[in-house]
Amino acid sequence: MSNDPSATAPAAAPAGSPETPVVKEELSVAVWRSRPWALGVLLLAVLAAVGALLSWQKINHIQEELARRSTDTGAQAMEARTLARQSQEATRELSARLLAAETRLNEVSLQRTQLEELMRSLSRSRDDNLVIDLEAGLRLALQQALLTGSAEPLLAALKAAELRLVRAAQPRLSPVQRAMATDAERIRSASLTDVPALLVKLDELVRLMDDLPMANQLPGDSAVAAPTAAVDTAKAAAKPGNAAPDASFWSSLNTRALSDWLARTLQGLRAEASGLLRVSRIDQPEAALLAPDQAYFLRENIKLKLLNARLALLSRQTDAARSDLAGVQTSLQRYFDGSSRKTQAATTALQQVQAQLRSGELPRLTETLAALATAAAGR
Repeated sequence: MSNDPSATAPAAAPAGSPETPVVKEELSVAVWRSRPWALGVLLLAVLAAVGALLSWQKINHIQEELARRSTDTGAQAMEARTLARQSQEATRELSARLLAAETRLNEVSLQRTQLEELMRSLSRSRDDNLVIDLEAGLRLALQQALLTGSAEPLLAALKAAELRLVRAAQPRLSPVQRAMATDAERIRSASLTDVPALLVKLDELVRLMDDLPMANQLPGDSAVAAPTAAVDTAKAAAKPGNAAPDASFWSSLNTRALSDWLARTLQGLRAEASGLLRVSRIDQPEAALLAPDQAYFLRENIKLKLLNARLALLSRQTDAARSDLAGVQTSLQRYFDGSSRKTQAATTALQQVQAQLRSGELPRLTETLAALATAAAGR
């Protein structure tokens, strides 16, 4: 069989025949049947038209969406520009405030630094003033202790200074506090001079001077010799009844008054004659050379030395007191009878006074003053 459509197709009807439409349909069907690719093309055209329509609708929708989004983006851009402008203004204002705050902070930091420096300076000045006050108070207490011979002013001053250091609570003053504690303990344990007892003993020695026998004194002689013959003569002449007799005296004087005057004169001559020559054993030649009428001045000189030692003890001049007491001891050993009990008692009392003076030195505040000097120097 042949695939030619012209062979199977009926003969064309003549023009003007009533069967012409049918023939056309058949011819069309025959054409489509004989050409299947035309159908595919038609379908593709339809599909393309539908796709184009859909694409056009989608493009329109996209355009609308883009227009809407463009409008929204423009509005957002305007809002963003407004916000950016506001942010810039806020940033400028914030920058100005930050600059002012930094300036203020720098000023505050500078003021704080100056205040801290001032506080440190005030603290150092307060500590220096405290050290100076403590040193002045302790030196004054030391002078009072030297004048009174008592350790109570020193102990009271050390206690008050320690309380001030505790209230100050400064670590660099801790060595001063430890030195004060050491000095206070040493002062409490020190043996100080009992000034009232020493004064009583010196007064007893002054009273004993008139009763001490001299080394060249005879057993029957009095302990207190007459000052001098000249002094006695002057005293006798000073009396109204012992005036030198003159012409009126001899004329008015009766026999009884003359006999009394002669008796007194003979008694004085006998006393002077008995003192011209003495025989005794004396081991020390200085005592033998001492005239009897000079014993009075020797005793008075020893009394003056004891009184000077007493004054030196009251004024806390220990060296002067020791020197005077040493002179008194030398005089006792040289001019007075060492075998006498009174002399031995006086010598023992004098040695006790010297021993108490020798062991009664008031302790010094050496460690405390050295620690205060170190603290004042800032080391």
